[in-house]
Amino acid sequence: MTTESTSVPPTPGPWPTAGRSSGLAALAQRRRPTGRPVLPYRPERPRSGVLPLVVVDCLAVLAGAAFLSAAHHDPRLLLPVVALVLVLDGRAGLHRPAPHTRALDELPALASRAGVAWCLAAAGVAAYSPTLAIGPLRLLAAYATHVGLVTVVRALVIARRRRVARAHPRSALVVGGAAAARRFAASAAQHPEYGVRPVGIVGVPEQGGAPRSAGEAGLPVLTTTEEIHRAVIQNAVRDAVFLDDDPGLVTLFQQYGCTTWRAGGRHQDGPMGAHMWGYAWQRVAPPAEERRRPAKRALDIVLAAPALALALPVLLLCALAVRLADGPGVLFRQERVGQHGRLFTLLKFRTLRPSDDAESATRWNVAGDRRMSAAGSFLRKTSLDELPQLWNVLRGDMSLVGPRPERPFFVAQFSKIHVGYAARHRMPVGLTGLAQVHGLRGDTSIEDRCRFDNHYIDHWSLWQDVCILLRTAAGLVRPTGS
Repeated sequence: MTTESTSVPPTPGPWPTAGRSSGLAALAQRRRPTGRPVLPYRPERPRSGVLPLVVVDCLAVLAGAAFLSAAHHDPRLLLPVVALVLVLDGRAGLHRPAPHTRALDELPALASRAGVAWCLAAAGVAAYSPTLAIGPLRLLAAYATHVGLVTVVRALVIARRRRVARAHPRSALVVGGAAAARRFAASAAQHPEYGVRPVGIVGVPEQGGAPRSAGEAGLPVLTTTEEIHRAVIQNAVRDAVFLDDDPGLVTLFQQYGCTTWRAGGRHQDGPMGAHMWGYAWQRVAPPAEERRRPAKRALDIVLAAPALALALPVLLLCALAVRLADGPGVLFRQERVGQHGRLFTLLKFRTLRPSDDAESATRWNVAGDRRMSAAGSFLRKTSLDELPQLWNVLRGDMSLVGPRPERPFFVAQFSKIHVGYAARHRMPVGLTGLAQVHGLRGDTSIEDRCRFDNHYIDHWSLWQDVCILLRTAAGLVRPTGS
């Protein structure tokens, strides 16, 4: 089998972004005695809490519609209003308020978006049928009811969240200079209603600074990525609060599954109530490749599910050929490295039976191996041996388009040799990719593949995925194999 796959570096450091390291993320990193990669830890994520506020928006629209005439209760009117309100509130982040945000702080944002939705609905009804035009008094009553209900119910929901946050604060690491981070940690400890419980500081130890108070004595300062990794696991850390900008560490904590916040500073957007005891408080959005993932995943499901169903006869014929030529064990399973270093089991049709597990894990290329049967050689040249990976795509292990996944042994080696190789793991690995449609398959330059893969991630779009899939399909007409 060819090893077009991806793995994790053996040192416990952050996954860089296109070969870039910065600030505290470049702190000293310790090697473990084993060559086994240290994978990012992702704690079990709590419920997002979006659904209750989405339901509140829907109920507010229905309550407002009660003031309209019976003719206006047509779903063709109400459903667009509901959809528009949900989209506007969702894009403004109103479905994910911080625990300390108050309903009155959000009232202008809620009222303006509700006004836009109802006015557009009224204009649409009037344009469609002037006889059904909504009168100004009815429209005003519907709008006022909507805003009043959503404000009151949101106030109750947010108040409950504040009580829960106080009773069950979330463990957090504070990133910044030790002195400033300790001041922030002390404020958070004195005001548990904000739901933040600092358990450590990520930064450079202070040199002969002021003595710590008794309450601060147990708060450790973490100076290596290994210490961060251990602290996240041991304390079930769910939040990282940044007093200083550090893109490298922001990416690292987001890969651990933590919510990242920016505390302090000026010119931060948000309502007056978005603060943590006077510290400006703003969520740091994940990188573009993370925000785009839902659309990419939707494309994978829409295309991979019917493709797998249509390919079923071909899969059965390939399985029969492998069984007759090489005996039992039609499928070949191998550990590969996926997004953010997660290991998964990749599926292929078996085209060669390795002598042992060590050969399977560390041999780079078996093209031309005399042990390969005629059936195996045909499957490799036509890339039909890759078809079972459609199941990996449906499972979410892979995407249709992305950097090809590699074995842990080779990822550890390539990450030490090629700058930016580990950055390929920012996006889900793929069945095909930009490097592959440019002929970079099999025994070709790893440096070139790495460059193509990072270029693909930095300039990703759904249309580019479609183009790569079409070019891959065209390439099957003139197969060269791997």
